[in-house]
Amino acid sequence: MRILIIEDEVDLASALRRALEKFGIACDLASDGRDGLYQAQTVGYDALILDLMLPGLDGRALLRQLRERKRTPVLVLTARDALRDKVDLLNGGADDYLTKPFAIEELLARLGSLIRRAAQEPRPTLEVGTVRIDSVARTVTREGVPVALTPKEYALVEYLALHRGEVVSHSRIYEHLYDDREDTLSNVVDVYICNVRRKLGRDFVRTRRGEGYVVDA
Repeated sequence: MRILIIEDEVDLASALRRALEKFGIACDLASDGRDGLYQAQTVGYDALILDLMLPGLDGRALLRQLRERKRTPVLVLTARDALRDKVDLLNGGADDYLTKPFAIEELLARLGSLIRRAAQEPRPTLEVGTVRIDSVARTVTREGVPVALTPKEYALVEYLALHRGEVVSHSRIYEHLYDDREDTLSNVVDVYICNVRRKLGRDFVRTRRGEGYVVDA
């Protein structure tokens, strides 16, 4: 998955990026509200992490303008824990909120829940044939046997499973696996697809020539 972190506290934003990248999550950063809104509107992120106190354009205004065009799940980071503030956030277009300070495990859990709901797959466990994907533990089994995947391989499997039955293009997979700092080889997606087929079976991911890849519904 690919996340946009809109946060003007540089140390916090960098720490969040490092923590999420350990799980194979690609992260872009924006420290200004206007830049964050532009990125959120032009890139197909799986979710946004949004701070409210931002230069240029505050988080509430950003969220209001974003909701005029896109339904990207938004997790708001806030230092306010009053009931009225939480209600205002949810009524203002936020999908969820997390009060500072927070644990990275809770952030991951909330992000995962938002992304599954957006894909109309609220269950934490996805099943594709004999392959079982636990999106909480971030593990995969095949016929009950654990399969060792790298973080990027897992991200690929989870993304395709969340969009199973849908043909996903090569470029769309790349955009969801890598952030805007990456300049990897153009065949990296093919390499990951090959690795996943070797570990989960050739029929797990099917190729639609000229269109992309699909995991059967």
